[in-house]
Amino acid sequence: MKQLLKPVLHMATVAALCVALAACGKDEPQTPQNNTSSDATDRQAAAIAAQFVDHTVAPTYSALAAKTEQLADQLADLKANPSQTALDEACQTFLDARAEWEKSEAFLFGAAGDFGIDPHIDSWPFDESYFDALMASPSMIAKLDADNGDEEAYNTLSNSNLGFHSLEYIMFANGHPKEVSAISADEWIYAVAVAGDLRNNCYRLEVSWLGDAAPAAHIQKLDDLEWSYTVGSGDQSYGDNMKLAGQPGSTYASRIAGLMAIASGCVDIADEVGSSKINSAYAQGDETYIESPYSQMSITDFHNNIVSIQNVYFGGVEGQRDESLSLHNLVRSANADLDARVVDAINAAISAIDAMPHPFVNNIHASENGTAVEACSALSETLDEVVETLGKL
Repeated sequence: MKQLLKPVLHMATVAALCVALAACGKDEPQTPQNNTSSDATDRQAAAIAAQFVDHTVAPTYSALAAKTEQLADQLADLKANPSQTALDEACQTFLDARAEWEKSEAFLFGAAGDFGIDPHIDSWPFDESYFDALMASPSMIAKLDADNGDEEAYNTLSNSNLGFHSLEYIMFANGHPKEVSAISADEWIYAVAVAGDLRNNCYRLEVSWLGDAAPAAHIQKLDDLEWSYTVGSGDQSYGDNMKLAGQPGSTYASRIAGLMAIASGCVDIADEVGSSKINSAYAQGDETYIESPYSQMSITDFHNNIVSIQNVYFGGVEGQRDESLSLHNLVRSANADLDARVVDAINAAISAIDAMPHPFVNNIHASENGTAVEACSALSETLDEVVETLGKL
C-alpha cells in the first residue's frame, strides 16, 4: 500500500525550519542591504511558486483529468460493444493516464493527500479475494451497474479494489491487453464504475489546484457529488494557496515555506521509489508490493516518478519549462555545488531505473535494481539538502 508517513515527517521538518527561521529574524537586526536581498529572494520565490503551479501542476493534472475522462468513456462503450480493437485503444489511454499520474507524485502534499486521493486511486496490491466475492454478488453488481455506479464504487469499495490497479487487473494480463473475450459482462460493469470514480477523483485534483480555470463541467461534477475542492473548505484553490504563500489566508507562513514544501515533495517520492517501490521486492522479497504487475509497467512508473522531480526542479513540464523560474536556478545561486549534485543525482536515478531489466515483476532480484535503489536514495538525500538550504534563505 502507499506509504504516507514520510510526507508527514517532511512537512513537520518544513514547519520546524520555518519556526527557526522566524526566530532568527527576531534576533538578528536587518540592515538595508539584507532587506534588499530578502526582498529579491521573496520575489524570486513567488515567481518560482507561480511557475510550479501554472506550468508543472496545472498541465499535469489537466492531462490526467482529460485522459481518465477519455478512459471512462471508452470503457462505457466497451461495456456496450466489446471489441479487441477498442480494448487495445483503451489500454493505451490507461497507460497515458497512468504516466500523467506518476509524473504528479512529486506534489502529493496538496489535494492528493488532503482528500485521500493518492491511496484511493493508487493502492496496491489489488485484492483479488474481495474481487472474486464481489463478482459472486448479484446485488453488488446491480448497484455498480446503476447510473450512479461511480458513486457506489466510491462509497462501498475499498482502496484495494479501486483506482488504477483495479482497472489494470481487468484490462491487462502478462504485460499485454487481455483478450476481450476473457472479460465478463460483470467485469465490464465493475470497470465502468471504477473508471468513473477514478475520473471523478482526477477532476478533483485538477479543480483543487486550478480553481475557476478548470473546465466548468469538471467543477459541476464535483458540485453534484458535493465534494469539497478548496483548501480547508475555504475560498482558496491549492494553486492560489501556493502562489499567495506568506500572505494572509495562505497556509504557508512565507514564500520560502512554500518552496520548502515543493522540495519536500520531491524528497518523499525519491525515497518511496527507492526504499519501497523497488527495494520491497528487490531486497525483502515482497512480491505483493510490486506496482503495476499486470501491465508490467513498473519500471515506467519508477521512471515517471523521477521525471516528476525533474519537472518540479527545472521549472515545468516538457514544452512549458522555464529554468529561470525554477528551484534549479534558485539553488544554483545559493549553492552551485549542491545544484550540480542535484542535477547529477536526478540524471543518475533516471539512468539507473532505465537500466533495470524489464519487466520488474520477473526480475525482482537483478543486481541492477540495487543500483537503482542506491541512486534513488542518493537523490532523496541530496534533495534533503535542498530543503535545508531553502530554510536558510
